[in-house]
Formats: sequence, C-alpha cells, structure tokens
Amino acid sequence: MSDRHPTLLQPYSERAKTATHPLSRYLFRLMDLKASNLCLSADVTTARELLALADKVGPSIVVLKTHYDLISGWDYNPQTGTGVKLAALARKHGFLIFEDRKFVDIGKTVQMQYTAGTARIIEWAHITNANIDAGKEMVRAMAEAAANWKARIHYEVKTSVSVGTPVAGQFEDGGEENNNATDDDRDADGRKGSIVSITTVTQSFEPADSPRLAKTNEHGDELVFPGIEEPPMDRGLLLLAQMSSKGCLMTKDYTQACVEAAREHKGFVMGYVAQEALNSAPDDNFIHMTPGCKLPPPGEEENGHVEGDGLGQQYNTPAKLINILGTDIVIVGRGIIQAADPPSEAERYRRKAWKAYLSRLG
Repeated sequence: MSDRHPTLLQPYSERAKTATHPLSRYLFRLMDLKASNLCLSADVTTARELLALADKVGPSIVVLKTHYDLISGWDYNPQTGTGVKLAALARKHGFLIFEDRKFVDIGKTVQMQYTAGTARIIEWAHITNANIDAGKEMVRAMAEAAANWKARIHYEVKTSVSVGTPVAGQFEDGGEENNNATDDDRDADGRKGSIVSITTVTQSFEPADSPRLAKTNEHGDELVFPGIEEPPMDRGLLLLAQMSSKGCLMTKDYTQACVEAAREHKGFVMGYVAQEALNSAPDDNFIHMTPGCKLPPPGEEENGHVEGDGLGQQYNTPAKLINILGTDIVIVGRGIIQAADPPSEAERYRRKAWKAYLSRLG
C-alpha cells in the first residue's frame, strides 16, 4: 500500500486537521467520534417513513442521503416542514444530510434550483451533488450561490414600524390641498397644510445566535449529539465523477474534469461520488462516497459475490470499496431499508465498513 495516496493511510482524525472545506473537517471528526463511515440512502416514498427511518438508523450513520422528489407528503414549510424535522434529527443523532439532487444545467438555472423554488434545498441539506456535463462553470455558479446564501443567513431581520403624523419639515411643497383647512391651518406664506399619516418601516440585521436554520417548539429539537458541536453553516458539493450502474457513460475525460473542478473550488467542493479514490495530487484531501454497497446475508461469505438488482445496479462489499478501491464512506440503501430489522442491519454495515477502514490503515 506504500504506492497509494497518503490520505488512504491517514486516520480520519488526522485528515480533519488538513481538510480545506469546513464541512469536510467536521465530517471527518464525526466519523472518528461515531466510528462510522456509513451513509444511508433513504429511498423511501413518504415523509413519515423518511423521518421514522432517520430516527431509527441515525445512531449508526454519519450521512443520510435523500431524494426529496421521491417523497409524497413532503412538507415545504421553512419553519416546521420535513427539512426542518430532518435537521433536528441530524443534530440529535449526529449525521449530515445529503440531498442527491444531481444538478446539471446552466449556471443561473442551478443557482435558482439550489437556493429557491419549493424545496429550497440549500436551507436543510448540508451536502448536495452535481453532474458537470453542463460544464465546470456550473460549479462556480453554485459556489457563488452558496456563498451569497451563507452571507445572508447569518443575520436575522429585525423590523420596526412607526405610525404617526409628520412633524414640521416632513411636508414637501406642492402637496394636495386640504380644501377644509381653516386660516389657522395656513403657514406664513398662506399655504394650506395637509394632515398626513406616515408609516415608517425600518430594518436592521442582527447576527443569529445559532447555526441552525429554523427552530421549532417540538420536544427534542434542541438536542445535539454529544461530543461534537453543531455542523458549520457552510454548504458542500460532491461531484458525480463515477457511477455504479452498468454501462455508465461517464468517461475518463469526464472524471478528470471533475477532479480539476474540485481543485479549482476547494472552498465549496468537498469531494466526489465515485467508485474509487481520486486523490492524486500531494495536497488532495477530498472525501469519497460510493453507492452500490451491499453485504451478503448474515452467515454467508462476507466477501462473496453479490448479485445486482437486474436494473443496472452493481454491488460491491464494504471491504472491497474501502480497503481496495479506497472510498471513505459507503452508501447503502436497500440492503438496510428492506431488512427485517433496519437498525440492526445498519449496525452490521457500520461494523463491517469500519473494520475495512481500520484494515486499510494497516
């Protein structure tokens, strides 16, 4: 393993010290604290299922991957909706939320899709991802949108309203005459004064006390996973560099373009969704997350062959993905969701994936 990139032989606690992205530093520390490098792909179909699954499996994972557009009953309320409830569970159990949106469009469009619209993904998802088939400029556009959002979100708007009759000096010449004015209403030049009511609205901006975006009154919303603070307000992007599906058309040139874009935007790009480690330059310290992870049923050979799903998805075991291919976080979906006891199965995956990581360190 001596010819492999240095990050493959470094503990996550050490990589946290040199990671460029604040959210990467936080995630590495969280992985070390929870002894977990497991991401759950929560591909369920209702908001109730999603929240229940996140609560049950949360203790075993460090990332929860969502597809909000799969979910019926998603509540878009920015104060009490599904995103806010997920954020509360993320604080409680210690995981980050990764919306698997796969943005791919011109820069202006992805900026609006990311920060506005019904979902307002940036407000509740710590991490999202992008397919850069539309060009590397799209990454810059998303980075700018995230920076502008962060600059605004740190402040709460305080509004005050005053209503009253204007004092001398607030009138402008030539106002509409009050035909009922008496001589007493006239000024020294004989002009009539109109009685006007003025409403003044002033806004000031004060720093918010907490990095959380919305606070609800529900019991438990204030809980934070012990041993670590809340995650930073920074948002992170993963570049979709490789996929696990059979016949994937992502070429080596495309993957290399993802590497270049990541290096050009280290303040926003955390790493990749990829099938292998892509760190190659001396100062590369990007996080890698890999889908298509599955274990054989309990009792069978741990590293035995795992059949695909018949729809193009190909599977690998945690040992192969982490110890041989060099990923950092394995993404598991149906292997946990469809188990008879999802929390217990999540723990089995967590133990196997962590064991593979320790083996990689040697």
